[in-house]
Amino acid sequence: MNHLEALEHRIDYIFNDKELLLTAVTHSSFKNDMKGKSIKNNERLEFLGDAVLELASSKCLFLKYGNMSEGKMTKLRASIVCEPTLASCARELDLGKYLLISKGEEHTGGRGRDSIISDALEAVIGAIYLDGGFDAADTFISKFILNDIENKQLFHDSKTLLQEIVQKDYPTEELIYELVDETGPDHDKMFYVHVLLVDKIIGEGRGRTKKAAEQEAAYNAVIKLKNKNNS
Repeated sequence: MNHLEALEHRIDYIFNDKELLLTAVTHSSFKNDMKGKSIKNNERLEFLGDAVLELASSKCLFLKYGNMSEGKMTKLRASIVCEPTLASCARELDLGKYLLISKGEEHTGGRGRDSIISDALEAVIGAIYLDGGFDAADTFISKFILNDIENKQLFHDSKTLLQEIVQKDYPTEELIYELVDETGPDHDKMFYVHVLLVDKIIGEGRGRTKKAAEQEAAYNAVIKLKNKNNS
């Protein structure tokens, strides 16, 4: 099984036009390693996939939340299609390992970079749309991106939600995000963060950026505080 067949199995879609999938997983940097050859990259497919994703997610929210206002649907859609959320979905599919990228990008951690893998996911959506139509793309989006919408929104808004909880239940206390460790080379660092309340650790997180680590720490803190309040 070659890498494209393995990816088709992973995304549960078999392409009629394999060239579309190949283009979807080809980063613009790859041409640097293929001198003298004409190589298509995934930028145009990413542009198309972004539009298809917005339509599919809008349709889903419109049908799923019949009483939700336009403003709230817009905010919820933004949390679903934002780069960190799409990157998380791409990681669940192990999309990074199927990408064709330059040796330079490989060396600097490009295979795991949010911007690269989220764009690649949108490119895959664009490729599926061209190959199988909107229904095929909509099925893929529903299965791999629009699953667990409430949890994705919670993660996206975790820092804001945590601040609101603290202001309500602990009005005199201050949230503190503390960077406790960072590992790896400069181009591929991992950051570790604790979030503290009343000198106690209420959440821990890690991420490729300090901001991402803080977001995960806040998410874990929100879950912890909600469970405490519901017990």
